[in-house]
Amino acid sequence: MKFRRPKRCEVTVAIVVVLGIWWWFSLPAPLFSAPTSTVIESSDGALLGAHIADDGQWRFPQPDSLPRKLRTCILLFEDRHFYQHPGVNPAAIARAVWQNIRNRRVVSGGSTITMQVMRLARKGKKRTLVQKFVEIMLALRAEISYSKDEILTLYMANAPFGSNIVGIEAAAWRLYGRRPHELTWAEAATLAVLPNAPALIYPGRRNEQLRAKRDRLLDRLSASHILSAADCSLAKAEPLPTHICPVPSAAPHLLGRAMKEYPGQRVVTSIDRHLQETVTRSVMRHLIRLKANEIHNAAVLVTEVSSGRVLAYIGNAPDMNAAHGGAVDVITAPRSSGSILKPFLYAAMQDDGLLLPRTLVPDIPTQIGGFSPQNFDLQYSGAVPASMALSRSLNIPAVRMLRDYGTARFIALLKKLQFTTLTQQPDHYGLSLILGGGEVTLWELAGAYAALGRLLLRYENDYGTSYRTDFRHPDYRLVPEPKSLPQPPPVSAAAAWLTLAALLDVNRPDDETGWQSFASARKIAWKTGTSFGFRDAWAVGLTRNWVVAVWCGNADGEGRPGLVGASAAAPILFETFSYLPRSSWFACPHDELLLLPVCRQSGCRSGPNCPDIDSVYVAEKGAMAPTCPYHTLIHLDSTRTWQVTSECVPVEQMIHEPWFVLPPIMEWYYRRTHPWYRPLPPFRPDCHYPVQTMDMIYPRENNKVFIPVQLDGSPGHVILEAAHSSASAVIFWHLDDLYIGQTSGRHQMPVQPSPGRHTLTLIDNSGNRFSKAIIVAEKN
Repeated sequence: MKFRRPKRCEVTVAIVVVLGIWWWFSLPAPLFSAPTSTVIESSDGALLGAHIADDGQWRFPQPDSLPRKLRTCILLFEDRHFYQHPGVNPAAIARAVWQNIRNRRVVSGGSTITMQVMRLARKGKKRTLVQKFVEIMLALRAEISYSKDEILTLYMANAPFGSNIVGIEAAAWRLYGRRPHELTWAEAATLAVLPNAPALIYPGRRNEQLRAKRDRLLDRLSASHILSAADCSLAKAEPLPTHICPVPSAAPHLLGRAMKEYPGQRVVTSIDRHLQETVTRSVMRHLIRLKANEIHNAAVLVTEVSSGRVLAYIGNAPDMNAAHGGAVDVITAPRSSGSILKPFLYAAMQDDGLLLPRTLVPDIPTQIGGFSPQNFDLQYSGAVPASMALSRSLNIPAVRMLRDYGTARFIALLKKLQFTTLTQQPDHYGLSLILGGGEVTLWELAGAYAALGRLLLRYENDYGTSYRTDFRHPDYRLVPEPKSLPQPPPVSAAAAWLTLAALLDVNRPDDETGWQSFASARKIAWKTGTSFGFRDAWAVGLTRNWVVAVWCGNADGEGRPGLVGASAAAPILFETFSYLPRSSWFACPHDELLLLPVCRQSGCRSGPNCPDIDSVYVAEKGAMAPTCPYHTLIHLDSTRTWQVTSECVPVEQMIHEPWFVLPPIMEWYYRRTHPWYRPLPPFRPDCHYPVQTMDMIYPRENNKVFIPVQLDGSPGHVILEAAHSSASAVIFWHLDDLYIGQTSGRHQMPVQPSPGRHTLTLIDNSGNRFSKAIIVAEKN
């Protein structure tokens, strides 16, 4: 076959087609790929902070809107016919060619704003005729894909303004310290002329050239009847920028978090700018007080209950002191929880009917598997109502409650409440979990407390229907609330209401003067916590609308005497609440509560021997709680001073009376603070009946005791302690049938037995006998 040479027209068509295909696909996507600064804004659009982009440029993400003044100035200075031409202005190019020929050098490029956008997008290209042609072709193509407003926005977001400032928004903040929408006509005119020669004209240098360019533009604004002559004169009198302004830094730790989670993006947050600034000043004042005790760090998180939105985020000391870890965002840092998790255990036990609000729980010396918890004040109450144990944050009742509920079950509940830091097996934490054996974050803690309030709001507004997303972490972004399908809550509204009711009775800090009147006007359910070694001080408060969570301590974990939640964190908590609007309290979820008859003295479900009955609201399963175990029917003689039996007094001559009786060790401590408590009358001598009047305080649950070794290597003494139901009783102590001494009042006996198994026998002055086997081990 003979090869046919293509005709010239065919070649021309092919070239045109190829060029057309190149032209259609020539536009870069995206036009600009340079990194941008991470920017956070408050809920009202104010700049909270920004961080320089990865390439060292201050380049804010592209804005959504263009200020009128800047738009007018840029169009008048750069491209008056921007909205009329198709991306290229032939008249401007012709005029530029004539000016360049006449001056025998390049004095004008004739570029439209669209062509300048293409040049900026292809940065690094030499300014030659070939590149100018490419810019023209790309500009024509860009006008097809982008609207005029989009092209103008691209130009304003990527134009250079000298030094390392790129984009009109960064320029407004760095040169004038405010938003582009807040600029005056003189300031807008100054920024409009800067991209024309950013290397030549710079604030603080060659101000006369900059002023001349600005004033010429102001004159053009006046000639176009955009500015009056008077306004033009006043604008010319305004000074030029002389220095670079610092970017606002109202939430530096939140900015650091946004840089990790949304790098290079503009994040519109839910932060209330005025509240953020007010709480920041408050934290600074309180840190002055705390630093006297070498406590250098504090964090505050304020969230809205209904939406979970964050209103204030102070992640650490506002001064960002690097010497004391001020740059660490404590809000997201796992820290020992102290006793701040106790309310969730209380709520869980209310839900399961294992506990009623007034049920007496033991507050006595306790030893469980070698673990000996102590109350913060090192005192014992003997027995205390469960709600009071929570409001007083007593450690021993909480440990015994966790033992009854189960550590594994409690951890499972905490995970449903969105605590993610408890990653070890339950045995790793043990019963110490309720006293700070696990770590939590202030972020997740605020979310869990808010969830309790959100449950009660759901009861009021959605007929008790709860949703999966009700139990979630807070959110600092200004986004719509998440929606999900209904799901049974891990804690009922009834249990949440009972728990918050108990937390209303927590005593306020000492310096919260007049707090009783404050409480009558503003109900706040709140809880404090202090970790072992005084390393972490917590305080979390909840109202119908707000949750305030506070942490104080040292970021490096150094403990300090006096670093406790009530005195370190609580004052910040209540001052923060004083800045928030007042709100009403939650409605009682009557449909989920039962009015249950309970024994007035024990708080347990009333039994047949309870003489005084009260009614309290309990969760539904509270109806199945055990009846009162402390009231028993005793038999007295006619004088009511002696107990008797049928062996010595006929039944018809007995007086049968219900009596409130605590076990001996609980009674020993309970009587100290309850003078109304009546111990059991003794048995009449001729009617002796065996009854337990004594019990051991140490050792108790664990029969093993340790003999300490003294500094010289010799064995020391171990102190055994017992309790008797009678304050006047005398106890005679025997070890392996060998008499070792007697005690009265407080029954403590130092002993030095040999290692091994021994039998301890106690006999009181009434002949009552108590025996216990103990195992002695020598502590090395």
